[in-house]
Amino acid sequence: MQAKVSYLSDLKFNLETWRRELKFHFNEMDTFQEKLEEIVSREYNPKALKPLESFQNRIMIEKNAISKLSHRCKNKMANINRVDYKEKIDGRLQYEQNTLRDDMKTYIRLHYELKEDMMNYFLMWL
Repeated sequence: MQAKVSYLSDLKFNLETWRRELKFHFNEMDTFQEKLEEIVSREYNPKALKPLESFQNRIMIEKNAISKLSHRCKNKMANINRVDYKEKIDGRLQYEQNTLRDDMKTYIRLHYELKEDMMNYFLMWL
């Protein structure tokens, strides 16, 4: 039973870490949106405004993805909290978490690509 408690604790740690990271990224997208609005309010160069709408759309898409991933983490956590401690450790919960882990890896890679694009844009126009 101790092995199962440790196993579940490890799974919970991953989920809690992902949820904190997603929350941070969601707030970061709000900050980026504010910076885009700042550029709109003070920059009249059409070259500055052209990529702005694309960034705003990407922020909305990203925030939607964050919400979905956060909800999946919450559901996985609920599954872990309802686990039967008498059940054998068969890797079922670990296997169920693998798709979420893969989706998190993809999301994080895409997030940092967007962040790099936006930071380059901010360096140019702020």
